[in-house]
Amino acid sequence: MDTIINAQLISLIVFLTAYILFIVLPNKRTLISVCGVALLLIFKAISPAQALKSVNWNVMGIFVGTLVVADIFMESRMPAYLAELIVNRAKNTSWAILFICALAGFISAFVENVATVLIVAPIALSLTKKLKINPVNMMIGIAISSNLQGAATLIGDPPSMLLGGYAKMTFFDFFFYKGKPGIFFAVELGALVSLFVLYFFFKGHTNKIELPAEEKIKSWIPTVILSFMIIMLACSSFLDKGFGSLAGIICLIFGGISLLWGSFTKKEKISENIKKLDWDTTFFLMGIFILVGSLTLTGWIDKISSFISASIGSNIFIGYTVIVFLSVFLSAFIDNVPFLVAMLPVAINVSRHLQVNPELLMFGLLIGASIGGNITPIGASANIVACGLLKEEGYTVKFRDFAKIGLPFTLASVIAAYLFIWFVWK
Repeated sequence: MDTIINAQLISLIVFLTAYILFIVLPNKRTLISVCGVALLLIFKAISPAQALKSVNWNVMGIFVGTLVVADIFMESRMPAYLAELIVNRAKNTSWAILFICALAGFISAFVENVATVLIVAPIALSLTKKLKINPVNMMIGIAISSNLQGAATLIGDPPSMLLGGYAKMTFFDFFFYKGKPGIFFAVELGALVSLFVLYFFFKGHTNKIELPAEEKIKSWIPTVILSFMIIMLACSSFLDKGFGSLAGIICLIFGGISLLWGSFTKKEKISENIKKLDWDTTFFLMGIFILVGSLTLTGWIDKISSFISASIGSNIFIGYTVIVFLSVFLSAFIDNVPFLVAMLPVAINVSRHLQVNPELLMFGLLIGASIGGNITPIGASANIVACGLLKEEGYTVKFRDFAKIGLPFTLASVIAAYLFIWFVWK
């Protein structure tokens, strides 16, 4: 009995300490998560076998494989070429800015958010220099658009991958799940409504400008690889209905093909390209899985679920609302990945208590956690990168400048998606 109590206490202390340090030292999050896992193992709060079992290896396969494919897709210059094309086809600058934000959102549904910002930012900065306008609002629009649309598909962003892995959802399930419209349509409705918010901020730019056709597509091969990966993931929906490991294997295979292609075109060794991968985020994700796994194994997830259920009572709408907007508020200041990993099992348990579809709370949780980061400049990695790029250009983004756009954008998109999920899944 004492051993169980000690394991419970150690797992909770390690998790809470790690979470606080994630907030205080965001640049050291991987080191913090790895040290947390080491402490759990040293104090025997979790065994090595339990730690390995806590990691969702299918999600890890999807993440790593998609990251490699996205990298060669970005280097092909296809996204930048599309952005340039959009600017030249738009009737004026305000519409060009909106289209660029929409393009960032579209790319982000298939490419990690930070990579999306890095793809689209050069076009945005080029446009603002030609117009001699402040690029801050436009870059904020790109970052928050990419964060929103990252939740639309299984491969859009780590939170989507986490939900897919936990709920055993396939790529196709994000579009239609159990015969009903899925999370994709909730996100798109939110994107459509939030577009009006962005239009309000950019409607004053009525002049017309054309960018010189500077971007050239280096190769169509990366676009073909990405397209085939998406098709194969959609097909896996029918072959692996239990979301076992097929999606992760598919992404790893296409990631391997992308590594070979990248090595061939850049005349580099495969080992060099492997070293360049985002291992920092990869190990961070693995560490988070284990930290939260220790909470589950020691019974804390059940206790948290019981507390929330008791606080909510039997009112389903209040329970759903609390989970969505609590997620929005917390994700504005803390990393949504550990939050989502910790809260997904809680949402499942609460849904059992309320006797409702677990999808209602899980989808609401994903919406809140993914979009809530749009409120502040530190709420999402894409925001931090966008602000960093602006700083290099000599522009400092203040908290209130970001929140001025991020807050109304978040409220508009969350409320639209929140209502959609409620009426479809209640």
